[in-house]
Amino acid sequence: MVKNYLLLASIGVIWGSQFVFQERALADLPPMLVSTGRAVMALVFVLLLCRLLKLNDKPKYSWKIYHLVGFLEASLPFIFLAWGQQYLKTAEVAILMGSTPFFAIMLSPFIVAGARIHLMGLLSVLVGFAGLLVLFAPQIEAGLNIGLAGAVAILSAAGCFAVAVLILKRLSDEHPLMLARNIMGAAALQLVVMSLIWLPFNERPMHFNAVSIGCIVFIGMTASGLGYFLFAMLTRSAGPVFASLSNYLVPLVGVLVATVFNGENIAATTWVALFTIMAAIGINQMTTIRQLLKRPKKTAGAA
Repeated sequence: MVKNYLLLASIGVIWGSQFVFQERALADLPPMLVSTGRAVMALVFVLLLCRLLKLNDKPKYSWKIYHLVGFLEASLPFIFLAWGQQYLKTAEVAILMGSTPFFAIMLSPFIVAGARIHLMGLLSVLVGFAGLLVLFAPQIEAGLNIGLAGAVAILSAAGCFAVAVLILKRLSDEHPLMLARNIMGAAALQLVVMSLIWLPFNERPMHFNAVSIGCIVFIGMTASGLGYFLFAMLTRSAGPVFASLSNYLVPLVGVLVATVFNGENIAATTWVALFTIMAAIGINQMTTIRQLLKRPKKTAGAA
């Protein structure tokens, strides 16, 4: 039990703190290079871990499915996230990424066979949407601006993550580390190709230095490599319900890190939005937890 809570806390810290490091990398390098570097370093980490654990299973599925999931789980989200973060505070980015469960609820009937939107799920989406309105009410009142466009990009990243997670349920019979290797391999290849196409058209100055490169290496190996591996371990050890509690920690840790280490001045509306979205996530999980508690317990002699 202690191990599971340590894993949960580690995931929350890793995923919640990544936005501060990405912000620093974006100060010197364009979003496309930050996204590509992140995917490549994630692949390097996963390959090293596979070698360390002596895992080298052949892919169970067609590379078409790995490229599809990689495009939705890494390629597009990394680009959207990096581009959008240029125009938002780190705390705002962390809160927006907490909207991933709401997209999963809304899209699950279209992707997962037999899935339905329950009343509590619908209520959580409405409460979460209210939290997003609170967060960006000042910018909405000011009219369309680049900050609002950045928010749409971050929400698009969250939506892509949600679709990828739903698709991944169909691939649950493959070892999580092998799955991460194949998906990150596909995503890294996609982003390298996109970067090579984009590079001749880039007009933004690029400043390669130890700090920006170090930040890319860090978020690639931790948030995109170690974080996904720990999440897979926690899901197998404690189940998806317990692992999904990380949805609370990511926006909370992100806001706290932005406040303490990044020196951001957090507006009152940002705190209200944070706790509104956390409450919405809690409403969403109530139904799942109740269903889990209603399951009949196995007796000692049960098969």
